[in-house]
Amino acid sequence: MRRILCFAVLLFGAAMAGSALAEGDLESKFSNQGSVGNTRHNLSQRQHSGGGPNGQNMDPYRNDYEEVCVYCHTPHGANSTTPEIPLWNRTVRVTTYQTYGQLGSSTLTQPIGQPGANSIACLTCHDGQTAVDSIINMPGSGRYNRSQETTQSNAFLNTWNNARGPDATSHMSLSATGCLSCHVNNGNPDDPGITAGAADFTAFVIGTDLRNDHPVGIRFPTTNGAGTDWKSPTGTRGSITYFDSNTNGSFDKGDIRLYDTGEGAEVECASCHDPHGVPSGAPGSPFNRTFLRVANTGSAVCLSCHTK
Repeated sequence: MRRILCFAVLLFGAAMAGSALAEGDLESKFSNQGSVGNTRHNLSQRQHSGGGPNGQNMDPYRNDYEEVCVYCHTPHGANSTTPEIPLWNRTVRVTTYQTYGQLGSSTLTQPIGQPGANSIACLTCHDGQTAVDSIINMPGSGRYNRSQETTQSNAFLNTWNNARGPDATSHMSLSATGCLSCHVNNGNPDDPGITAGAADFTAFVIGTDLRNDHPVGIRFPTTNGAGTDWKSPTGTRGSITYFDSNTNGSFDKGDIRLYDTGEGAEVECASCHDPHGVPSGAPGSPFNRTFLRVANTGSAVCLSCHTK
C-alpha cells in the first residue's frame, strides 16, 4: 500500500496540539489531574480537589449548573437522536460537515463518511455551533425540554439562575464571536487580545470544516500489519478494536482505538482523545495535554497506528 503522507502528517499535526501549547496560551488553572472535575471540561468552573479558576467570571456567558457531568450527561431523558452516545444531555444540531475526503487528495485510499457518534459527541461543543451550556435536562425538577435535542433555545436556558450570580445573559459557544471574544491571542505582542489572563482556546475551535484536521469517519485499512504502512490492532472489545499500548492485555482508557458502527473500523475523535483525561504516567500524574489517550512524546500518538 502506498504511504499516505498527507494522512500521517495531519495526524502528527493534530496530535502535536496535545504536546505544545498554542502561541501565547497559558497553563490551565485547573490541576489537570485526578478527575475530569479538575480539567477544562469542568464547565461549572467550581473548584474541585485540584482547584480551578474563579467561575463567576464566566457566569454572564454560560449557566453554572453547579455540577460537572451535567454539561454532557444526564441519567434520565437523554438525547434520543444520539442513542450511541451514553446518556447524552447536549443539543446535537443536524449538521453536514466538510470532510477531509473533499480535498480530492490523490494519496487518500480509504473512504471517509460523516463523523460518527464518537466524534459527534466532541463536536457538539467543538464545532462552535452550540452554546457550551445548551443541555436538555437541567438539574432540579421541571427543567427539561425535549425540543433542545436538536435546537438551542435561549429562552429555555435563561430559566436557569446562577446561585452565585450574575445570571447568564448570553450563552456562548466555542466560536470567534463566542468564547474567542476573550480566549484568543491575535499575535500582536503589544495587544495579545487575551482578556483577564484567559487562556488561548483557538486550537480547540474546530468548526464544521474538518478538512484541515485529522480525518474522522475514515475507514482503517483492512490490509495492515507487517509490510504495510499501518499497524494491526492488537485487541478487541465488542465493536471496538484497539492498540494495546502498554501490552497489559486489557482494554484501557489510554489505548488508541477504532470504532465500528457497521461500516468497518473507523477513526473518530475519541480514537485518540478521552474527554475525562488520561494520566501521563503513574496514577495521579497530570493528564496528557488536550485529553490525548497517549502522550505524543516522540510522535507516540501517530505511531500507535502508523508505521514510519
